[in-house]
Amino acid sequence: MTSSESNGVREYQRQVALITWLGLACNVLLAAGKIAAGVLGHSRAVLADGVHSLTDLATDLAVLIGVRFWSRPADENHPHGHQRIETLVTLAIALALAVTALGLGYDGLSSIRNKDFHKPGWIAFGAAMASLVVKEILFQVTRKKARMLNSSALMANAWHHRSDAFSSIPAALAVAVGALFPDWAFVDSIGALIVCLLILKASMDIAWPALNQLSDRAAPPEATSSITSVILATPGVVATHAVRTRYLGSSLQVDCHVMVEPEITVRQGHDIAKAVRERLINDDPNVGDLNIVDVVVHVEPVEEPGSRGDKGRSGGT
Repeated sequence: MTSSESNGVREYQRQVALITWLGLACNVLLAAGKIAAGVLGHSRAVLADGVHSLTDLATDLAVLIGVRFWSRPADENHPHGHQRIETLVTLAIALALAVTALGLGYDGLSSIRNKDFHKPGWIAFGAAMASLVVKEILFQVTRKKARMLNSSALMANAWHHRSDAFSSIPAALAVAVGALFPDWAFVDSIGALIVCLLILKASMDIAWPALNQLSDRAAPPEATSSITSVILATPGVVATHAVRTRYLGSSLQVDCHVMVEPEITVRQGHDIAKAVRERLINDDPNVGDLNIVDVVVHVEPVEEPGSRGDKGRSGGT
């Protein structure tokens, strides 16, 4: 690894760690505050919201530890790089959310079945509203950083912040209704169930793209179309086919077949393949947002008379 690459990896790790440490510090304060307010204010909804913030601590730690591994360059044991570790961290975040949601949902159902209701206090309402404001701010700054760094794990953590912000809304409403109308104290337990459903929905939204990546699902058709256009615009390329993509974490790997004039030398064919690779990885703005990190190009001659007009062809061999 060159010195510039090493510096780039360290800067990437520093940026991820900085925003994640900010979220972790806020989550410590919010979790402690909401759990205390939920207990003192007799609110299951706010207590559930506080436990949700505790899971944020675990996912923050997963990102802080995981970034040291997924940002490493390829090596002998991992020739395609370590980016899949980022996908695994993303799945771990989704799993933590799902387990939390199911556990809190069970507690809420148990309280409704046993009619174990208490009038919530306004301290719980204040904690829920404070959480809503802080977590929405954390979502916005973390999402901005995730987009800048093109990190799926950091984006998952951002949406974890947003799910916590959303979960504070029904918690606050449930406390307000229960405090204003004591006979409706059961609304707090219903609010806890709503919080759990929102957390479960967030976990599914995070897990689905990660599962698609692990199953080697291709990039969207519009991305493949942009890649094909860049290949065809490369000087010396007559046609292309078997353009295939797969995700490595938040990055993309491409392999393709390019057809060239049969009379050119091996060196010329190699230069064309190299040009295709460099344009896809480094130069062309049409694929700049795809974060392509690896391209394999197979060169083959144009032999069939009709193949010259087949410049848009892509798919299997």
